[in-house]
Amino acid sequence: MVIVLTNDDGIDAPGIQALQKAVNGKGVLIAPQDHLSGCGHQVTTVQPIQVCRRSDTEYAIAGTPADCTRLALTHLCPNVSWVLSGINAGGNLGVDVYISGTVAAVREAAMHGVPGIAISHWIKRPLVVDWDVAARWTARVLADLLHRPIEPGSFWNVNLPHLEAGLPDPPIVFCQPSTQPLPVNYRVEGNDYYYVGEYAARDRAPKTDVDVCFSGNIAVTQIRL
Repeated sequence: MVIVLTNDDGIDAPGIQALQKAVNGKGVLIAPQDHLSGCGHQVTTVQPIQVCRRSDTEYAIAGTPADCTRLALTHLCPNVSWVLSGINAGGNLGVDVYISGTVAAVREAAMHGVPGIAISHWIKRPLVVDWDVAARWTARVLADLLHRPIEPGSFWNVNLPHLEAGLPDPPIVFCQPSTQPLPVNYRVEGNDYYYVGEYAARDRAPKTDVDVCFSGNIAVTQIRL
């Protein structure tokens, strides 16, 4: 099984290192060289994309997460079995999938007929992410999803909750994605508008991924193209 790992936080982010740990070091890292959170499904088509080969299994890409998937599938890593993206520092719940570069990487894979899993970690401030715990939870999820049939043209979106240290590992809950918008609030200072929407204040309709994750569970949704 050839597994490509990517993200939108950059190849040196702790989340992708945790993801590599979750797959026992067997992933090929093909990830952006820079932090590109929230870039959505942006791709590079009118300028060259510089590829820095750090080792036989690690490539830093001067492009977007979707670029990384495109290059992985077409040039850098033939016979890809899965594309895994994450572990994102922050949730990608509900309508976040349209904004997220993390999710775009696996959406691009699904477009090419390759299954993918996006993994994100909701951050409940002032708590700090324990990436070793995130890796352990992710390994549990992957033990299921990597062997679970998935219909063509779809992919998995996983969101880890943020729990206090020492609590039992959370259950995995398959659910539907929320379709409610993010809080869209701005503070106005002259001609400048500052986004001040509060992520944790978003609508959490019962049994949607937002509610499931905010309630302390690992939320898993199947997203169709």
